[in-house]
Amino acid sequence: MAAAALASTQHAAATEPLSQFRRASSSAPPDEAINELYAALVDPENPPALVMLFFAPNFPREQIRDALARRFEGIQVIGCTTAGEITPAGYARGTISAVAFPASEFQVITRRIDHLSHFRLEDGAPIGRAIVQEGKLAFDQHPAHGDCFALLLADGASRQEEALVSTLATGLGGVVLFGGSAACGLDFDETFILHEGRFHSDAALVVLMRSALPFKVFQLDHFEATGSKMVVTEADPDLRLVSEINAEPAAIEYARLVGVPQSDLSPTVFANYPVLVRVGGKYHVRSIQRVEPDGSLRFFCAIDEGLVLTVAQARNIGAHLDEALAEQAGGHDPLLTLAFDCVYRRIEAEQTQATRRISEILRHYNTVGFSTYGEQYQAMHVNQTFTGIMFFAPDREPGGGHE
Repeated sequence: MAAAALASTQHAAATEPLSQFRRASSSAPPDEAINELYAALVDPENPPALVMLFFAPNFPREQIRDALARRFEGIQVIGCTTAGEITPAGYARGTISAVAFPASEFQVITRRIDHLSHFRLEDGAPIGRAIVQEGKLAFDQHPAHGDCFALLLADGASRQEEALVSTLATGLGGVVLFGGSAACGLDFDETFILHEGRFHSDAALVVLMRSALPFKVFQLDHFEATGSKMVVTEADPDLRLVSEINAEPAAIEYARLVGVPQSDLSPTVFANYPVLVRVGGKYHVRSIQRVEPDGSLRFFCAIDEGLVLTVAQARNIGAHLDEALAEQAGGHDPLLTLAFDCVYRRIEAEQTQATRRISEILRHYNTVGFSTYGEQYQAMHVNQTFTGIMFFAPDREPGGGHE
């Protein structure tokens, strides 16, 4: 889409100035959008500790980069490309969604991991330990106290999230880790991380934050197991490819089990009929990205031979989100919910005409974030979840740092 086409009569940045957090969004052309976001997010007399920006992939990255350099000089800005944005108004596309973290409540350090496609398992734990040690040295100089959490933004086209998150979690020790995989609409193409004034592909960003505010990290999904099971009989985990299920061609057998013609297999079908893997007594979603020309299925997560997969059935996505977020909030109104929401949840919401209801819920919980190619929680890379963190006023305690 051309830059000029990004202009909108509804592009004025929306913000929430009464909270400790400032949230905003804009769909204006790049220079105007960045100016709007700066005005909504930044008090020049008291600049934030961190600004997060989530970009629709149709924004020209070079123009965004240059506009950020001019307007946000001296302010730490990070972010990534998306498959849809969560703005102060709810679900959106074609926007930049943003949130500023106040320096009075947060201390932040970041570390980027480049050449992610060549990431080695033995690298993850040392990186995790190093960033914790760096944070300890930096944060102890600050008079505010609080607890730490780690946020991960990873290239969603790298196929390295499993190795990255499992080994990072080991190095981080008791620091809770969560995050999302950067996206590129439904093109499943190159994705980008924003760090230190540049867009980086084949990269991940670890953000260690300490907050004086109470917070709660959570993960939820709305699926239940059915009695329909399948066994992966041939796969390439490194490529996330499954070529045989139940000793039959993967696409043919999957289509048979979910009751649709093979020719109808699409992101909509995959969003409605994910499969589950049971790990540690709990089911986790494994989503299919696409059918390859040879009839194999490419997943968003690594799938190995011998795994037993269970076809999932969905609860009402809007009702479940409302109930689940109310439970996480514990009767309190969060100041901010930062959320990483799988793009397949967005597709399901659109197919079931639930986007308006979900946007209302997201507004109620002061949510900002983006639609991802996968989510990270503790030591796991997962799919079709709503993963995030809620922050509360100092006199509100939802009951623990994480689920």
